[in-house]
Amino acid sequence: MTNPSHGTESKAALAARLLPLSGIALAAVLGAVFLKDSLSFDALRENREALLAFRDSYYGLTVVSFVMAYVVIVGFSLPGATIATLTGGFLFATFPGALFNVMGATLGATLIFLAARWGLGARLGAKLQESDGKIKAIKDGITENQWSMLFLIRLVPAVPFFVANLLPAFLDVPLRRFVISTFFGIIPGAVVYTSVGAGLGEVFARGESPDLGIIFEPHVLLPLLGLAALAALPIVLKMLGRGKTL
Repeated sequence: MTNPSHGTESKAALAARLLPLSGIALAAVLGAVFLKDSLSFDALRENREALLAFRDSYYGLTVVSFVMAYVVIVGFSLPGATIATLTGGFLFATFPGALFNVMGATLGATLIFLAARWGLGARLGAKLQESDGKIKAIKDGITENQWSMLFLIRLVPAVPFFVANLLPAFLDVPLRRFVISTFFGIIPGAVVYTSVGAGLGEVFARGESPDLGIIFEPHVLLPLLGLAALAALPIVLKMLGRGKTL
């Protein structure tokens, strides 16, 4: 006979697991509604002198505050991640601005990853592992090439950042691999946008807006695609090796 309290406990446990992910989803919706104008290029332009003055007076505090703000923006999927990256370059130059940007983005991405894995990832991963046929084959293929796949989704500009945070959580990727691949995988794109932010002083002086499409320019996009191809090389070699043994 089934214990009547078992179902209630299971529902309560599921609700507890989904609470962090639900909180992130709610924050993302509220942020999209109420913060879209606060975390914008115009807001940065209007407050640039105050930000520079605060940085010059309290550099260490500015660094800590900036990284924490970046973590919150990414961790709760708030609008303004690109503006935050530009701000990192504007305040701290390309280096160490790129390092601060990568640190904040990695920590924020890790929060989403942990919330998703805690809420749904473990259950979904177990179901995929127990499944048969094509679904199981896809899951095993991704697991076998985890490092390559993780770097691929970070290096290809067409993959949305939040997708690259959620997908590994649903595929039972170890936390260590996720953090390492995120940190190093986002460096190329972060350096590009941070360098754009480092030149915002001149952009402001001309009354213009930055060219955020620079990452799709051939001289930037082609090296990124080259890195993506390098990340995909182990997968291709394994496929070719299997073809020879068949």
